[in-house]
Amino acid sequence: MARSRFLPDNFTLTLIAVVATATLLPAQGQLAVAFNWITNIAIGLLFFLHGAKLSREAVIAGASHWRLHLLVFTCTFGLFPLLGLALKPVLLPLVGTELYAGFLYLCALPATVQSAIAFTSLARGNLPAAVCSAAASSLIGIFITPVLVALLMGVHGDGGSTVEAIRKISIQLLLPFIAGQIARRWIGNWVTRNKGWLKNVDQGSILLVVYTAFSAAVIGGLWQQVPVLKLLGVVAGCCLLLALILLVVHQLGKWLGFGLEDRITILFAGSKKSLATGVPMAQVLFAGSSIGVLILPLMLFHQIQLMVCAVVAQRYAQRPELPPLSSPADASARP
Repeated sequence: MARSRFLPDNFTLTLIAVVATATLLPAQGQLAVAFNWITNIAIGLLFFLHGAKLSREAVIAGASHWRLHLLVFTCTFGLFPLLGLALKPVLLPLVGTELYAGFLYLCALPATVQSAIAFTSLARGNLPAAVCSAAASSLIGIFITPVLVALLMGVHGDGGSTVEAIRKISIQLLLPFIAGQIARRWIGNWVTRNKGWLKNVDQGSILLVVYTAFSAAVIGGLWQQVPVLKLLGVVAGCCLLLALILLVVHQLGKWLGFGLEDRITILFAGSKKSLATGVPMAQVLFAGSSIGVLILPLMLFHQIQLMVCAVVAQRYAQRPELPPLSSPADASARP
């Protein structure tokens, strides 16, 4: 029997099941520690395989795609804060002062790395550019976010976690990628031959990130911190912000003449906000404040962006395969 086109695909249904499981049976205690380790290992493996899969020429081409990177950085650190300020007349009456401050903090954060790259890979976008853009956004955000927070919210942190944040990002993401590049000469052909089932690493890492992040949010009292009406207001605000950013980023990619693979990368790299970076930064920037309420918009936006972008990526992934390109730079020429 043919599957209805209105029925979500298996991956989306699995995501919904993971969120429901995290709500009813969140990982806690030693189980949460174990899942964090498993998630970190999965992310490291993901970046290792990306490093082994991408040729040196493709990486160089991705890093040199300055127009794409400039647009992603502009969306992440320019368009998001402007939207946060523009939506004040809507969000402030809807959620109140404290939660609106959380929206401004959300808008100041860098893009998430692993899910942006995983979604780009799943959607068959310009993966080398996604790797370079997302990793650079995370590193640059360590310095830009405190400045944006000071401008938007008048809050100044002590900046003491900058070196540690750079170290963690380098160990978790950059080192596995470099190791994969080194190992490419031995396992590159094997990775290329098995790329069909290796996409499970992309999907598996997304599912693990969703479960561990949502479990932590539930354990942290996600459903008890604010009244139901305000919680619904935060959800509505997150959906509105995400819809606007996805629409604007998608249109900007078209208006500026980027090819399909580049537009996919811009969409996923330019519309994300990092929970993994945002929570540690909040502990530094908002010492003594009600951090739980402040990061609630970030926690919900993170879950919503994963769910929505997973569906979008899966839709892109279902498009027909095109013939191989003669060079990585040709990707930007595709319509």
